[in-house]
Amino acid sequence: MNLPNTLTILRIFFVPLLVAALVQENFVLHVRGVVVTNEWVSLTIFLSAAGTDLLDGYLARRWKQVTTIGTLLDPIADKLLVSAAMISLVQVRAMPGWMAILIIGREFAVSGLRAIAAAEGYTIKASDLGKTKMFSQVVAISCMMISVRHPALRKVSVALLWSVIVFALLSAVSYFAKFWHKVDERVKNRRRQELLALERRRQRARMRQKGSRAAGGLAATIWKPPEVN
Repeated sequence: MNLPNTLTILRIFFVPLLVAALVQENFVLHVRGVVVTNEWVSLTIFLSAAGTDLLDGYLARRWKQVTTIGTLLDPIADKLLVSAAMISLVQVRAMPGWMAILIIGREFAVSGLRAIAAAEGYTIKASDLGKTKMFSQVVAISCMMISVRHPALRKVSVALLWSVIVFALLSAVSYFAKFWHKVDERVKNRRRQELLALERRRQRARMRQKGSRAAGGLAATIWKPPEVN
């Protein structure tokens, strides 16, 4: 387990801490006379987790430690973090539910495409649109967390969420347009080969069956039972 993959797994462990901090609306910390409410604790956890996303990718490329498991696990960790944050914000009535459903639904669709592509030997890396979408998500969710106790930022947060939706849909269309045809053709070709192999096995089985019947008939012709007087 290299350091970039460890950071990716660490980001996953941040998820339950983020949810716990967000839903505890009356949670307050007193640090040297400074009152720290739950949204600031949530923001700290969220930004720390998002920071590991930048760091693990940078280290993996710099140290040439890009692995298949890291390439697959990194987007899963991102989606868990973002989904947990959005669902928690819906829970505390800070984010419209339909926006969260639309964005999370897009994440599941792209994750499904990645899983199918990986099974067929393709690795879908994050595109520039996908990276822009992730950055806009971090900014929008951070602003939405602060708006829980500062309603003046509510309109700004909603506007930022609209930009997230735009980038999310554009990047999803880009992924599907680029990889769906390749994956679909690979699946069809593999299925066609499987059917051809199955048909060849059936033909060989029929030929063996006919051969055994012919051999049995020949043996019956050569050997006749003795006549009984």
